[in-house]
Amino acid sequence: MDAPSAVSKSDQNRALALSTIAFTVCFAVWTIFSIIGIAIQEELQLSESQLGILIATPILTGSLTRLILGVWTERYGGRLVFSIQMLLTAIATCLLAVASTYPMYLLAALFIGLAGGSFIIGVTYVSSWFEAERQGTALGIFGAGNVGAAVTKFLAPFILVAFGWHAVAYVWAGALALMAVIFYLFAKDEPQLVARRAAGTKPISLSEQFEPLEDIRVWRFSLYYFFVFGGFVALALWMPHYLIDVYKVDLKTAGMCAAAFSLSASLFRAYGGHLSDRYGARSVMYWTFGFSLFLLFMLSYPPTQYIIQTKNGPLTFSTEMGLWPFVVTLFILGFFMSLGKAAVFKHIPVYYPHHVGSVGGLVGMIGGLGGFILPIIFGMALDLTGIYTSCFAILFAIVVFSLIWMHLAIKAEDHHSAHETEFRTETDSERVSTAVTEQKAQELLNKGESTMKETVLKEWHPDDEEFWETKGRAIARRNLWISIPALLLAFAVWMVWSVVVAKLPAIGFNFSSSQLFWLAALPGLSGATLRIFYSFMVPIFGGRLWTTLSTASLLLPAIGMGYAVQNPDTPFLIFLILALLCGFGGGNFASSMANIAFFFPDKEKGNALALNAGLGNLGVSLMQFLVPIVITIGVFGVLGGEPQTTSEGTKVWMQNAGFIWVPMIILSTIAAWMGMNDIADARSSFSDQAIIFKRKHNWLMCILYTGTFGSFIGYSAGFPLLAKLEFPDVNTLHLVFLGPFIGALSRAGSGWLADKYGGARVTFWTFALMIVATLGVIYFLTNNEMSGAFWGFFGCFLALFFLTGIGNASTFQMIPVIMGKEIPRLMPQLKGEDLNKQVDRESAAIIAFTSAIAAYGAFFIPKAYGTSINMTGGPMAALWAFLIFYVLCLFLTWHFYSSRRGMLYEIEHNKNKG
Repeated sequence: MDAPSAVSKSDQNRALALSTIAFTVCFAVWTIFSIIGIAIQEELQLSESQLGILIATPILTGSLTRLILGVWTERYGGRLVFSIQMLLTAIATCLLAVASTYPMYLLAALFIGLAGGSFIIGVTYVSSWFEAERQGTALGIFGAGNVGAAVTKFLAPFILVAFGWHAVAYVWAGALALMAVIFYLFAKDEPQLVARRAAGTKPISLSEQFEPLEDIRVWRFSLYYFFVFGGFVALALWMPHYLIDVYKVDLKTAGMCAAAFSLSASLFRAYGGHLSDRYGARSVMYWTFGFSLFLLFMLSYPPTQYIIQTKNGPLTFSTEMGLWPFVVTLFILGFFMSLGKAAVFKHIPVYYPHHVGSVGGLVGMIGGLGGFILPIIFGMALDLTGIYTSCFAILFAIVVFSLIWMHLAIKAEDHHSAHETEFRTETDSERVSTAVTEQKAQELLNKGESTMKETVLKEWHPDDEEFWETKGRAIARRNLWISIPALLLAFAVWMVWSVVVAKLPAIGFNFSSSQLFWLAALPGLSGATLRIFYSFMVPIFGGRLWTTLSTASLLLPAIGMGYAVQNPDTPFLIFLILALLCGFGGGNFASSMANIAFFFPDKEKGNALALNAGLGNLGVSLMQFLVPIVITIGVFGVLGGEPQTTSEGTKVWMQNAGFIWVPMIILSTIAAWMGMNDIADARSSFSDQAIIFKRKHNWLMCILYTGTFGSFIGYSAGFPLLAKLEFPDVNTLHLVFLGPFIGALSRAGSGWLADKYGGARVTFWTFALMIVATLGVIYFLTNNEMSGAFWGFFGCFLALFFLTGIGNASTFQMIPVIMGKEIPRLMPQLKGEDLNKQVDRESAAIIAFTSAIAAYGAFFIPKAYGTSINMTGGPMAALWAFLIFYVLCLFLTWHFYSSRRGMLYEIEHNKNKG
């Protein structure tokens, strides 16, 4: 598509923003029957078949009109066509509210289907404003307007319950009419349309517009879209009914669960566009089909009971996916379908730059027809087999066929001549000029340049004083201050069980002490394990992308927890899964620290890492302070669910412990994507980073950092429950946040100590004082009956938290210094910039990997308490084990680093400036 160079970014942003909002409103109207259809069925006593026809009618007309609407948009412009289409649909939606018979409802539904045609209008309009290298991202953002389906499923049930379904129709119609007026007044005509009018040329004929439809490739793209979009619409319509029948939930719950799928299948479309531009649309389609195969296989496997004959008689067990695993799996499927939707429409402007309306209209029509045909096929398959999961088996078969066809077609295209034109029979010079060569298309679809080049720092030299002062410092600090709140939220989600677990028995959950300690410990186990993998992600994917993804992943445990705690009948297995998912927050620390380490010069690394980690650690104390408050009030009103009654008769909203983080996570995710940078020189493969496994000091620092951070995070996870069990008469939940708070602040504020006096010296004295503080904890727990025992115990624990914060900062300061001395010895062939890059690469990898190993403290410390209590009746055995470990850490620090023979002695005593 020829985008005039004179088009400004503000005009591009205006076109994209208005189109996306308009499409969101249209999509909300297009799927309105998925909610109000159930109320209409009850009102008119419709059969299941009649309801199915009513729900499917807008999908049919919305699909069939896409082809002609795309052609009209190319001829008359998106501003005019979009505005008229929205006004006509708004009128039809109003008429729906005054209909009284089934035929009248069908007639109104027929015209409401125009809302679905808005997609191709927007695609044609938006693509005309952007150059080819950015069309994937732009169309991905526009396509995220599919979230309108989630808006309907989320808001419509509440309006329906409060005011009736007619109110839903009036509100949706009013919003659409208002959007039509706004779009007409504020949108601009496409630059190509303006140029054509100025030149007085006529638009191309209909026959020329439809010419590309002869190409088999167009129909292959249509099949892709039949699955990624048609399957999405079909599931969005089918899921409320499916959830009510299979899981026996009410309409509101079914709507919320279905909305989660619609949300993931919509919002991530913008990200799919970016991936298509950067890594290639073909690669994204392979990801989409590959992961969809796996997920659909899981979903299509019906509940099955097995009987195995053993020597002791028959062994019977069954397999069945519960509600929440089903919702999570569906959410992930939606994510990959959203990537696929963006990738399909990345292909079209590349291959058919002057026929986006007609080709996109056909592809969109076929995809929309999938939303009409598939629910009918789902119903027929259910009637025929009686198996509810047959709908997923059908989608599985479509994906298998699509993947095979795509792979064979790509392999065949790779053998074509690089200069073969798109249309094999073209001879007319004007027609040839509109075609795209295979070579050019393959370059755009396979390689895909980043649309956000300015986010990648090609040159980064923080140790160059002039570069640092003129440019580097501002960029590094911006990335640091975006990283800190993201890491803070990660810690909050990771450790939220430490408060929630202590409250579960009071709201009716009959879990044993052992089960509660398992719940408190499992986030630490999964978080530590994920850190091992997260350690190597930043150099592979880039800090900006990985921070965005890892922050967004926190939504899964936060939302899941908010729902699970509302029902005392929720199985313990679900809580185990959610506890493991909270480990996403724990994994983030490794990648965050590795990322920030690349931005700062050696002289400021210690303080920068201390600020990132220390203020990020504040998430634990913020969570332990905030959660006991927000669970006592209905923060989210009716959207947050009903309160629970405690054993003491008070009402609490335990779901707020999860829901309170959701808006903050969303904002932080957006900030990471919009404001952070990737460093080109920081990119490296796993094999490049794996060299740290051969470094002795990597493993030594793992032990030392486990003694500091492992203690901090383990005590944070186990302290609330331990205090509650050992001092049941004291209201400890309002005090325990002070420990992580002090530990986080001491880390953030003590980085300068290690920079000034040396990390090894500070670490040595930290472990010495931690031994003393642990002895104090043991003493007061042994004498917990004496007056003031709690405050002695509490004070010693606060001292431990304070010391772990200082040790966290000092151990991380040691790593770049150690590697700065080790790498020249181990790799003498490296000089200058190559040496500095190797030191930075290995330092970042070791920082991330040691944080991964140390994070197991979040599992082992709470679990050690539980094991000690079960075996000895108290936590003393665990505390003595911790003390012995601190003695080991003290010795290792002295022997290898701080003694006169230690590696860092001369450096820290200013005898070797080297």
